[in-house]
Amino acid sequence: MSALESSPATLSLGAFCHEEGVCFGVWAPNATAVSVIGDFNGWDASAHPCEADEKGNWFANVQGAKSGQGYKFCIVNGEQHLHRIDPRAREVTNSVGHGLITDNGFDWQGDSFAPPPFNEMVIYELHIGTFNGAENEVGSFQSACEKLPYLKELGINVIELMPLAEFAGDYSWGYNPAHPFAVETAYGGPNELKNFILRAHQHGIAVLIDVVYNHFGPSDLDLWQFDGWSENGKGGIYFYNDWRSATPWGDSRPDYGRNEVRQYIYDNAIMWLDEYHADGLRYDMTLYMRSVDGDENNSLADGYSLAQWINRDVAKRFPGKITIAEDLRNNRMLTERESVGGAHFSSQWDAGFVHPIREQIILVEDAHRSMHTVCNAIRHKYNLDVFQRVIYTESHDEVANGKQRVVSEIDPSEEPNRYAVKRSTLGACVVLTSPGIPMLLQGQEFLRDRWFDDGRPIDWNRCDKYASVLQLYRDVIRLRRNLDGFSAGLTGQNVNVYHLDDESKMIAMHRWKECGQRDDVVVVFKFSESQLKNYRIGLPREGHWRLRFNGDADLYGEHFDGIQTDHVEAEAHPYDGLSHSTQIAIGAYSCLIFSQD
Repeated sequence: MSALESSPATLSLGAFCHEEGVCFGVWAPNATAVSVIGDFNGWDASAHPCEADEKGNWFANVQGAKSGQGYKFCIVNGEQHLHRIDPRAREVTNSVGHGLITDNGFDWQGDSFAPPPFNEMVIYELHIGTFNGAENEVGSFQSACEKLPYLKELGINVIELMPLAEFAGDYSWGYNPAHPFAVETAYGGPNELKNFILRAHQHGIAVLIDVVYNHFGPSDLDLWQFDGWSENGKGGIYFYNDWRSATPWGDSRPDYGRNEVRQYIYDNAIMWLDEYHADGLRYDMTLYMRSVDGDENNSLADGYSLAQWINRDVAKRFPGKITIAEDLRNNRMLTERESVGGAHFSSQWDAGFVHPIREQIILVEDAHRSMHTVCNAIRHKYNLDVFQRVIYTESHDEVANGKQRVVSEIDPSEEPNRYAVKRSTLGACVVLTSPGIPMLLQGQEFLRDRWFDDGRPIDWNRCDKYASVLQLYRDVIRLRRNLDGFSAGLTGQNVNVYHLDDESKMIAMHRWKECGQRDDVVVVFKFSESQLKNYRIGLPREGHWRLRFNGDADLYGEHFDGIQTDHVEAEAHPYDGLSHSTQIAIGAYSCLIFSQD
C-alpha cells in the first residue's frame, strides 16, 4: 500500500511506530526525491523511496522497522544528495549522528499531577549537566533523581530545567539546540527525562522546560539548508534568508512567518507538555523572537504572534500549566491577555526586581544603599497581578557573563565572609517574601560560589558545610508556601511597604491575601551593619504578633549575631499611617517575619 494511502493518523511528520512498522514523514519542499534509510534497510537509499504530497511533505511506510533502529532521510535536490537527521526525531545517537526510532510506550503509572497554583510556586532553576554530576562526568536525569528528596525537604515545588534539546557535545548550557525535538543524549534521552518528571511529580514537584525559539544551533545544525535550498547564503527553509536571520547567537533565527516553521515550533512546545507531562515552559530571551536586534521599534510581528498562538493554546489545553517569558524589558504586554494585544504569557522574569535588588545587596558601603530603590523593586508588578513576575537574585544569566554568585560578588574567596553570607541571605529573604513567584538557582541555598560553568558540577560538600544557611532557606520557604497555615499573606496579591527609613536602612511591609489572623504578615528588613533595639514600626491590626522568623538567629551559623527578638504586642499607638505599632530589635542585614495565630 502506498504511504499516501495509509491511515491519516500515520501521515504525520517524524517517525511513528504502528503494529506493522514505522511511518516516516518529512517536510522538504525543494527536494526532487526523498528516501528513508536506516538499520532496517542497510542504509540503502533505493530501498524505501518516499512519496510527496502537494505541500512538500514526503512519506514512507516501512514494514518491519521498529523502535530503537537508526534512521535518516536521504534528500535529493539537483546535484545535491543530502543525508539529514529527522527534524522531529525524539532521540539521536548524538548531534552529528543519526535519529533513533522512538515509540511512546513509557508507563506513566497513572500520573495525573497538577502543578501548584502560581501564587504558591517556589521555583528552583536546575542544570542537569552540573546539578549532580562529578568531575569529568556530566550529570544525568538519573543522577538528578537522586536529589529529589533533598529538593522536597528544601521546600521546592517547581523545578525549571535549563534546555534539554540535543546540543553539540556533552557540555553546554543548552541554549544551542541542534535538534529541538530530541532530548540530550548525554543526559539520558527521552525515557530518562520522562522518568525524571514522573519521579518529581511523585515528590510533589512540578517540572518546567526551558525552550529556545529565538535561534537554533548554530553548530551541528542539520536544519541548516535542510533540503538544499537557500537564498543569500542563509539557512534555507527553516530560517529567514535575509537580514532578519541575524541574532546574537548566530545567523539562525527561525522564519516565524512561514506556516510550516510556525507549526514546527508550536508542535515542539506542545510536545513537552503532552508527551513529557511537563508543567510549563520558560522561553529563552523572547526579545529576540519579537524583534530583530533587541530594538523593540524594529519588531517581528510574526514572532510575537507565534508566541501568542502557543500561549493561548497552552492555557486552553493545559489549564494550570505556566508559560514564562525571559524578556527583561519590563514590558507589561508580554503577560497581558492576547485579546488586548498581549503575548499571553503567564509570567515573566522581572528585570525590575533582580537588577536593583542585586545592586543594593552587593554595594560595599551601607550609606549608598537606597531603601527607595528596594521599595520600588518590591512593589513592581505587571498588569495589576504580582504573580505575572518571577523574582530572583540569581539565575544562570545573572551569575555568568562577567557576573558571579551574590556571595562571590561580595567576597570572592572560597569561604565567604560575614558580609557575603548575611547580605546574600538577606537578598534571598527579600525574594521569598516579596510579591511575585520566587526563584532560586541551584546551590544558592548553600552558598554556591563563583560563576555558572557548565563544566563545574555542584559541590555537595557545601550542603553539609553550610547546613545552617540551608536551614534558613528551608524556614523561609516554609513560610512563603504557608505550610503551617499562619502566613497566607505571603501567597497573596497585596503589599503595602509602609515603613521606609533610609537613614537606618530599614523597610517594613505588610503582605496579605484576604486579611485577618493567620493571613496578615509583617516583614521587616535591615540593609545595614548596625543593630537596632527599641525600634518602632507600625502594625496593621491589634493583638499578639508572633515572630515566625529571625534572620539573625545564631542557629543559622557563626556569621549571625543572635540578636534577641521576641513576639510583640500591638500597642494602640498609631505609627507609619497604621492604627497600631510596636518596638522591635533587629540585627545587621536581617529579616524578621511576624504573623498572628
